This record gives sequence, structure tokens and C-alpha cells, in this order.
Amino acid sequence: MTDMIQICALNDLDDPGAREFLLGDEKSGTQGFVVRHGNKVFAYVNCCPHAGAMLNWGPGKFLTRDGALIMCSMHGANFLPSTGLCVAGPCKGRSLQPLRVEVVNDYVMVGGV
Repeated sequence: MTDMIQICALNDLDDPGAREFLLGDEKSGTQGFVVRHGNKVFAYVNCCPHAGAMLNWGPGKFLTRDGALIMCSMHGANFLPSTGLCVAGPCKGRSLQPLRVEVVNDYVMVGGV
């Protein structure tokens, strides 16, 4: 677990909610985000498989209004938080790239692919 970074306390992440982060440095790091649904947390690279655009439409804004799905800001594609699978939009059937995520001592920890 030494290659994992702490993102936030689980209680600091809304349910449902999302938070963006950077793995590595500003120049060559990986933009990512975590999504919380209940006590489960999922992590993905912040890149739509359709056009390569970042998904969020504002800081920490990744979810549909009801919080049920991840939504791409560019073309409105919708992804399941639990798997990253696109269920609606131009990349239907493709998936977000997952990152390793664990909740350790009530903190969200993320590592690379």
C-alpha cells in the first residue's frame, strides 16, 4: 500500500459524491477521481473513453443531478459508478479506466492502474 496516496477521509466525501485528485506531479501525473456510493468507493482516470476529455463539468462535479451516474461534461455520456461502464451516450459499452482504491482506517486511498 506504500504506492497509494490519501485522497480524503471517507466522511468528507458526500454520499453520493465525487472528488478529483492528481496522482504524481503536475506535468506527467494522472488526473483521477473517486466516487462514493454508500460505503463503497470507486476510482477512475478522469478521461472519457469517447473523446479523451476530462469528465467533470466543474471542480468535483462528476455525477448526474440525482447522483446515480457519472456524466461526461462534453457529450453527456453516462457511466455506472461501480464499474465505469458507459450505459448511455456515444461510447456506450466502453468503460472508464479504473484505479486501485481502498478505504483504510476511514481514509480513501488511491493508487495507479
